[in-house]
Amino acid sequence: MELVERAAHLLAQLGVILLVAKLFGELFERYLKQSAVLGELIGGMLIGPYALGHLIRLPGTQEPLFAIPHGHVGSIPLSPELWGVAQLAAVLLLFGAGLETDFRLFLRFGIPAFVVAMGGVIFPFLFGVVLTVMFGFADNLMHPSALFMGAVMTATSVGITARVLSELGRLGTPEGVTVLAAAVIDDVLGIIVLAVVTNIVQVGQVDARQLLGIAAKAFGFWLVLTCLLTALAPTLAKFLRSLKSEGAFIALALALCFLIASLTESVGKLAMIVGAYALGLALSRTELREDLEHALRPLLHGLVPIFFVAMGMLVNFSAMLPALGFGAALSVAGIVGKVFGCGLPALTVGFNTLGAARIGLGMMPRGEVALIVAGMGLAYKAINEAEFGVAIMMTFVTTFLAPIVLVPLFRNPQSGVRVKEAKVHG
Repeated sequence: MELVERAAHLLAQLGVILLVAKLFGELFERYLKQSAVLGELIGGMLIGPYALGHLIRLPGTQEPLFAIPHGHVGSIPLSPELWGVAQLAAVLLLFGAGLETDFRLFLRFGIPAFVVAMGGVIFPFLFGVVLTVMFGFADNLMHPSALFMGAVMTATSVGITARVLSELGRLGTPEGVTVLAAAVIDDVLGIIVLAVVTNIVQVGQVDARQLLGIAAKAFGFWLVLTCLLTALAPTLAKFLRSLKSEGAFIALALALCFLIASLTESVGKLAMIVGAYALGLALSRTELREDLEHALRPLLHGLVPIFFVAMGMLVNFSAMLPALGFGAALSVAGIVGKVFGCGLPALTVGFNTLGAARIGLGMMPRGEVALIVAGMGLAYKAINEAEFGVAIMMTFVTTFLAPIVLVPLFRNPQSGVRVKEAKVHG
């Protein structure tokens, strides 16, 4: 296609994607009482190139709107233009997530949250790695495919849990605050795991000693980047607030976000979302935070659904069918890994069985971070289409079940902390 035709084709794709995203999101949120993300994901599955995409045509067009591009490279069945917009949306999503981070939660429940988060990363990661090898999708525990599937398992999407707790008026409880704080730490640890795995994919298979070296390098780069941005953030915020022309501060903040994301990929050899998250994290402690969140919100509403629909469009149903057993096992492991991986450590930091169950189930849902990791694994050819479909299945199952089991647990009026700690929290 000519450049103008390709641009028009992209605009038509984005129009249909947003239409599907909002309609399915509304359906799931209003009538099924589930997250809009699930609706966007399923909508993407339906209009993807492996489902109805090759049948969707607009008047005057010769090609199907979502057909697999001719001569497409790699495992991504989307045009480079559409994939680029989806990656832009992912960068904005993580930039916004960094801005929403509340460091005060660490000061209040830092140690319990860290203990919970560590269990919520280690156990699911090990389950993902071992199951990938057991089902024959990798031949050893250090294989990039196994490591990427393990990384997918570590993510936690606290958005659904936060909404349930907000509706029940339980966000301020010890369990609620611990879940939210642990989810922040969990995101940081998950991003570091992603950075390590991405680096391994780029250099090939490694042994345990090399793995530790890569982990130290990735953590060091992330730590230096975050500390540098945090140190510069007050000066940067003061400069941005001094700008008088309309929209200048958000435009320059986005420019910095995109530049740091790009440099993180090209210089640090880490995922672009690592840099975006680090910048958001740094700016979250400045007076510019609320202004940025307010200005960024319309962009997130308009672009982020494109990412989730695009992730759904990557699901190859025919390739996933032979891996349904793996998908079921990974879904069970996704539940067990978070419930026990977070719940058992919670018992050691002052919570009783009820409180530990609330925390473990509150940490169970996966979401945007898991989809980003899975999408990157597919793009890097570290996982295949069957494994990607399995990751989507695990994300859907854990996210769908979380609200169902959380509501009765938090409606129970009994305290979730042991008597001694309950007096302290009170």
